[in-house]
Amino acid sequence: MASDRNAQDDFTGPLKRLLLVVLALSLAGIFLLWRIDSPRVERFRAQVVDAVVPRMDWAMAPVTASVRLVRDFQSYQRLYEQNEELRRELRKMTAWKEAALQLEQENARLRDLNNVRLDPRLTFITAVVLADSGSPFRQSVLINVGSRDGIVDGWATMDGIGLVGRVSGVGANTSRVILLTDATSRIPAEIQPSGQRALIAGDNTSAPPIDFLENPDLVRPGDRIVTTGDGEVFPPGLLIGQVAEDPGGRLRVRLAADYERLEFLRVLRDHGTRRVDSPSSLILPEELPDAGVPPTAAPDVVSGDGGDG
Repeated sequence: MASDRNAQDDFTGPLKRLLLVVLALSLAGIFLLWRIDSPRVERFRAQVVDAVVPRMDWAMAPVTASVRLVRDFQSYQRLYEQNEELRRELRKMTAWKEAALQLEQENARLRDLNNVRLDPRLTFITAVVLADSGSPFRQSVLINVGSRDGIVDGWATMDGIGLVGRVSGVGANTSRVILLTDATSRIPAEIQPSGQRALIAGDNTSAPPIDFLENPDLVRPGDRIVTTGDGEVFPPGLLIGQVAEDPGGRLRVRLAADYERLEFLRVLRDHGTRRVDSPSSLILPEELPDAGVPPTAAPDVVSGDGGDG
């Protein structure tokens, strides 16, 4: 066995060297053949290429597949970059769309304010709502007009459709508006078409109840509710809302004003209304007595024993 292995090793070495020499000579011959500039050699080269190249597709298949893979990867990278750019543009367009929708809603509310039909004797000033009270016990908003704009305590305010409240507290540049839903709000109202008189009493809910109704049998859900002008606080004929009935059977008001989006208010200049002698202190601090006027003296306390003491 050892002799057979040695014999194989003796033949393998010279055979490998012989193959290498033949391969080198063949490559050198092919190189020289390809370098010879002769018409016959050129025709021979063309015949060799025509005979060999069409049969080498199987060898070029991996190279072709690799090239296609590289090209597909580059195309995918370009698509990814374009997709990211489109996403950035879409986010920008979404922001612009939101801004456009807000401007459209704002313009619609301003158009509503302009389209409200009022008594020709009433003039108005449009105000921007700055903030609300933020309290469950106080329903009011702050607007950006005040005494410099001629605002008077007690004037009515409306949005694009219905009555919102009344001015209660006037500062130099701002005013406080008490909403109809506030617990201190009491509005004389008329229900149409029956003509029934009632009182709309705020209870800090979005649907104030209808109190002191003369004849409830003549009132139906959906009836129109307007101000009567009684008490000379609100002008007559201002829309408040419609009659609604809660699950307990109590009649309430579905307010016409959109209290969820109070951005602009129309303050009605009603110079015929009753003048409020004691303005609210929601905006203005209580006035201090003049220094020259002495304070009112307190009455003497009468002794309970009746003695001359």
